[in-house]
Amino acid sequence: MSDQHPGPSSSPDQRRFGAGLDDLIIWPLVLIAFATRRVVQKLVLLLITIFDYAFPILLQLVRFPLFTARILGDAIVALLTAVVRFIPMPAARREEWRAFIRQSWAWLRQKFSYKAFEEAIHHAFEGGMAWVFRNCRALTPTTALLVILGAMLWLPISFGIATAIHAILLAEATSLPAWMQLLHPVATLIAKSKLLVLPVYPAAWPQAKKHPAVQALFGFYTYMAGLAVMRKVGQRYDETARAGSEIAGICARAADRIGWPDLVEQLRLAAAEARREIRFALRQTIAASARLPMIGALVRRYVKHYGETQESEKLSVRTRALFARWSTNFTAEYYEAKDRDAQRA
Repeated sequence: MSDQHPGPSSSPDQRRFGAGLDDLIIWPLVLIAFATRRVVQKLVLLLITIFDYAFPILLQLVRFPLFTARILGDAIVALLTAVVRFIPMPAARREEWRAFIRQSWAWLRQKFSYKAFEEAIHHAFEGGMAWVFRNCRALTPTTALLVILGAMLWLPISFGIATAIHAILLAEATSLPAWMQLLHPVATLIAKSKLLVLPVYPAAWPQAKKHPAVQALFGFYTYMAGLAVMRKVGQRYDETARAGSEIAGICARAADRIGWPDLVEQLRLAAAEARREIRFALRQTIAASARLPMIGALVRRYVKHYGETQESEKLSVRTRALFARWSTNFTAEYYEAKDRDAQRA
């Protein structure tokens, strides 16, 4: 490896590396790392864009059963109050019963709302996180490290178990009893259980990093980062990133010359027009359904409710706000402060 030695006033961190035979190995590795990072970034942006369009639909699917439960509850309460009217009892007693039914349903009706659902999930999440941090804080460094390793192993294990159950149930669907197909939700829960171990990492890490093996890894990382070859890899990566930015600028200017932005804008306008036509057709269908004798009143209530609760905020914006509200909940300091406040109270 031929290096350009710095001058007397240069520090080792400012050293610039010239071309050498080791670049035959460094450049392919750097290009693979750079391409992998860009692909992952683009995939994340693509997922966010997809969720931005899918989230309003999913939100309505969540609210639909809650609102339906409220409508059914209103009908049941109206029926009960009507039935109480025909029960032979004093008028004062009858009014007490009717008032009790209405008050009880008014309290329960508040629970059938998306806001109440989100708050319940938030409190359950925070309570579980507090339990995890409280218990992991008392672990020894060795136990904390084993807990983290176990959580890491559970990710592929849970995925493998869930995939195997789904595959067996599908492959043997004709020979297995029909009730065994109910194990699909069980397999789904096993697959989703990996989310439950995520709090283990930030909770157990303050103790696990005190372990001698982890400290040795820190020292090894510091040593490796100080090697000339690693600094050269970092320099080559920075050069690749700059070259990528320049190439992207050249491609953007070339696309502008051939009229690519105009084509994209035309496609966007066509998609917007198609959405307007679909919405118009849906409105006409709903309006026709609202005039039907049996379900017209129910459809009108749904239209009124969902017309007042439309969500215009994208998932990316809501996710950032949600993370801003919950981000401190992933730190040990947050739960230590909560415990101190509880002890002082």
